[in-house]
Parts: sequence; structure tokens; C-alpha cells
Amino acid sequence: MRLASAINRFGWGQRDSVVPDASLRDWLSGQLAGPDTAVFRNVGPCSDGLMALREQRRTKMQGDPLVRPVFQAEVATQLDNLIVTEQPFRERLAWFWFNHFTVSLRQGSTRAVIGAYMREAIRPYVTGRFPDMLLAVMRHPAMLMYLDNASSIGPSSPAGRKSHHGLNENLARECLELHTVSPAAGYSQADVTSFAAILTGWGVDMKAAQPGFVFREKAHEPGVKTVMGQAFPEGQEGGVQALHFLGTHPATYQHIAVRMVGHFISDTPAPQDVSHIASVLRDSEGDLREASLALADLHGADRAGGKFRSPMDYATAVMRALSLGGEASQPDDPHSAAHLLASAFGSLGQPLWTAPLPNGWSDRTADWCAPADMLARTDWAWRMAAHVRTGDPMEIARIALGSALRPQTRTAMHRAGSRQDALALLFSSPEFQRR
Repeated sequence: MRLASAINRFGWGQRDSVVPDASLRDWLSGQLAGPDTAVFRNVGPCSDGLMALREQRRTKMQGDPLVRPVFQAEVATQLDNLIVTEQPFRERLAWFWFNHFTVSLRQGSTRAVIGAYMREAIRPYVTGRFPDMLLAVMRHPAMLMYLDNASSIGPSSPAGRKSHHGLNENLARECLELHTVSPAAGYSQADVTSFAAILTGWGVDMKAAQPGFVFREKAHEPGVKTVMGQAFPEGQEGGVQALHFLGTHPATYQHIAVRMVGHFISDTPAPQDVSHIASVLRDSEGDLREASLALADLHGADRAGGKFRSPMDYATAVMRALSLGGEASQPDDPHSAAHLLASAFGSLGQPLWTAPLPNGWSDRTADWCAPADMLARTDWAWRMAAHVRTGDPMEIARIALGSALRPQTRTAMHRAGSRQDALALLFSSPEFQRR
């Protein structure tokens, strides 16, 4: 059952008793072979959300009556998939990269497009090349709205001379600091300003029949710009070239490697592990599939308990262990599996798609293990245990944890006064808190 521990580490928790007879690398490879099997019901492209938002603004509607159903449908279908997916490694990668390229509901009218962003700019690229994902992210309306790039106007552009508006550096700064090279690359404030000028004109056309990305030449700062010693031409092509330069920079590969090892292996990534992933990225020209499979080469990758579960990790693992879900959740049904999971994220401190800052949610133990946090998990787990009245708690424990199940937990469960108490003890155990 050792692979069961690895499935917990690299996935979202074991859902059934089938544990493949394969090496860790073979299992990871099988997870990424072929297409993404996720099926998303009753949702459309980003343009649908933008049209709903446009109509609300045009008629000055209150309370998001058109955007709310779009958002609720995204929550229902995406969390349904999270609960039942048979590609948990691919699914974890999708959510990992979403967090790396965070878009949050906290600003930018992103509620209308955040689900489409996940489906359009992140999921198709988790086994592709990093610079391709970077370009898709930077051109997506959700990111452009979240970091206010639509309001960034070149001071010397026709629009800038007319309106006297200037640069908004948010997108350029976060792309350099968080998404690509990181401050370790030694870029300057001048580089941030120059990159922001490169990205002027990248915005969202809300007036088009199918609203979406637009390059507004009249808002674009003219002339050649230089970022980190590299010159880029004016126009949209200059932005594409700059993103390719940043997306393939050695410092970016190093930064990505730190993030990947930190998420999957240890809060304190070992230098040799980071170097290994960075070298795979460099040698493969940013191939994320190869970098993801290389995680299997790292020390301790197949051992249990390497990472503390965030609230999202934890709640999903509980619901998968209880085999909840399986039927399509209705967006407005408060008793549906997706709604229960989304509510859990919020009550445990990690509300869905609502990271407080552009650097996303932490996945470090210290940020999630305060006594009040642990008590909230126990209370929630006890309530969730009441939802399932079939199945042997000990068998659920064996399937969920495999060889990581401690004798102390087994004994406590045997002595529990009720089935609900036994499951609550399982889900409160130290080994279940970790993946």
C-alpha cells in the first residue's frame, strides 16, 4: 500500500480501494498520458461571463443576477470533478498552477470569468510548455482584469496624450516577481516600468460580439523597450517576445523548481531537489510534463506525510475518503457535494478562488496548523462523518491511508463510541492531516 501514500501526496486523497501495481513514476506518467478526462457541465467560454457582466453594467443591475449563475455553475462542475477525478495528479497540477498564476475574487470583477480562466488558461497547459501557459495566462481577461492592465496606457501613446493617463505596473510587477524570474534574478524598478510599457494595450474588449482579449494599439507605448538587458520591439509582438524571454529564462526555471518542490515534497526544498527539477526544465525547454514526472526522482517522494494538508487539500481528501459525490451537483443546491466542499473551504479558512494577495495561498505547515484551525477541522470532520452511513470505518481508514495508518489511530477508532466518532477520529488523526 506504499503507493497509496504517494497518491495522497501527488493527488487529492484516495477514493476507492484500487491501488495500482506500479512504480511511482509509472503511476505519475499514466496520470498524464492522454487527454484531460475532466468533463465540465453547463459552463461556457470566458465570453459568456463577460457578456453577463457587460449586461449587468449596462442596465446597472444590483446583486450580480447574471454573473452569479455563471459563477455557481463553475463552482459546481469544477468541484464535482475534484471530488471524483480519476486523474488526481493532473488535477493537483491544475490547481497548483492556478495558485502560481493566482486570480482572486477579491478584486477586478473576476467572478464572471475566474472559472473559465481555470479551464482555458491553466488546464490545457499543465503537460505543455511553461512559456505557452504564461502567454495564455497573460492574455486571459481574468488576469488582465485582476491586475488592472486594461487601465494601463502608454503616456506617449495617442490615448495617453489625450487622456493624460499613465502606466499601471501591477501585471508587469507580479509577472516578474511571482510568475517568472523572481527577485533573485536581480531585475530593477526600471525593468518593471519598461515591461509595463511593453504590456500597454493588452486589455479586454467588452464591446465585441464575443468579448475577450484585445490589443489596443492606440493605448500602446511606442518605441523599443528593454527588460533585463533584452530589447523588444513595439506592438503586441514585443509583448509576446518578452513573455517568451521571461518564460524560458534560467531564473524562471529555478523559481518554478522551488515552487514545485515546495508544494509536492517539503516546506524547505532541498537544493539538490530544486537543481534537479530546474535542470529538467532547462533541458526540456520548459516542458511541464517532464518536470512533473521528475518529482518522482526526488528523495522521499514515495513516503507518507511529507506535506501538511491545506484546508482545500484536507476537505477534498475527507470527501473522497467518504466516496461522496458522483452525481452532478446543481449549482443552487446547498446539499450538493460541490456546495458542501466549497462551504468547507470557506469555513476552514481557504475560500475558493479568494487568495488574499497575488502570491496565492500558502502551502506551508505553519500557516495552517494553529490550534483554532485544527479544532475547526475536527468539528467539520465530525459533521461530515454523519453524511455517510455505510462502509466500515476501518476499511475507509485502510483505503485512505494505507501503510501510513498508525496503530494508535486504529486503536482509538476501535474504541470509539459510534461510527461517526470513529470516522472523526480518523480524519482528526495526525497522519490524515498530512499528504
